[in-house]
Amino acid sequence: MQTRFYTLTDYPKGLPKRDLFKLTTQTLPELAEGEVRIRNRWLSVDPYMRGRMSGIRTYVEPFEIGKPMEGGAIGEVIASRDARLKEGDIVNHMGGWRDIAQLPAEGVTPLPDIDVPEQAYLGVLGMPGMTAWTGLNVIAECKPGDNVLVSAASGAVGSLAVQLARAKGCHVVGIAGAAHKLAWLESLGVEPVSYRNRDADELGDAIHLASPNGIDVYFENVGGDCLEAALSQLNEGARIAVCGMIDSYNAEQPTPGPRNLVQLVMRKAKMQGFIVTDHWDHYPEFLKEVAPQVAEGKLTYKETVKEGLESTPDAFLALFEGGNIGKMLVKLSP
Repeated sequence: MQTRFYTLTDYPKGLPKRDLFKLTTQTLPELAEGEVRIRNRWLSVDPYMRGRMSGIRTYVEPFEIGKPMEGGAIGEVIASRDARLKEGDIVNHMGGWRDIAQLPAEGVTPLPDIDVPEQAYLGVLGMPGMTAWTGLNVIAECKPGDNVLVSAASGAVGSLAVQLARAKGCHVVGIAGAAHKLAWLESLGVEPVSYRNRDADELGDAIHLASPNGIDVYFENVGGDCLEAALSQLNEGARIAVCGMIDSYNAEQPTPGPRNLVQLVMRKAKMQGFIVTDHWDHYPEFLKEVAPQVAEGKLTYKETVKEGLESTPDAFLALFEGGNIGKMLVKLSP
């Protein structure tokens, strides 16, 4: 059996070019003891993958030039030499960016028996959803009545963060760009604020209009002007959970820090970055709380789906152009 997978031909500077992604075909070896072979059905592309294209170890090892890339995936076991997994099982794993994955079984997890679409475990019930829950509850210690601000609020992480905060009884403001994204946020009961054609000062004014009582919790996905605007609106004792700063992921030079970082001192605020995998022991708690709400339709989520393995690089690059609402996914043919 053959597998098709993507490799990097070089480490990019700035926004990656499409021709840096090479589709390669290779014959798989015989299945070894303790391995499984999986036909992928859904692939995840996520902004954090840009850091793995730098050639430098951050909190995870970089992709290797010429070696198969990795990412979250959902697929069906088509062969197994592990007693825990059998043919036909639908599983979650990290052998993405390919159509057929052959992996050690220890890195493969059967999906829970919950009545939701299987690809939800790459989005609202997967790493993005867990990130939103962790940032709000563990890092920012969000409580009822807080005034909450979320950047990239229509994305996979932000769109769940705003809903979880709303469910706590918080006043929630969401920053996004395109009109249809702002309209979706408004339909969720969120005060939408556009970052388009606004500098940090103008964005800060817009946040103030949407939340005149200031900001107690800021869920940071973007950085740049969004962070500077948020800092200008902090209440005393505010908490900032830093999930990511996509504004700088493709920067070719170090980006300047916010001019008003002193607000952390003036407002006695806390700003903490986090990596969701460090908190994965909370995943059962997250699933117990969030999965029933997803199954019952109480939590809304959206997906942007690209078709076919060949579309994977384009789906990834679209993340940096505002090309998704909710979770960006690649659907593979059966």
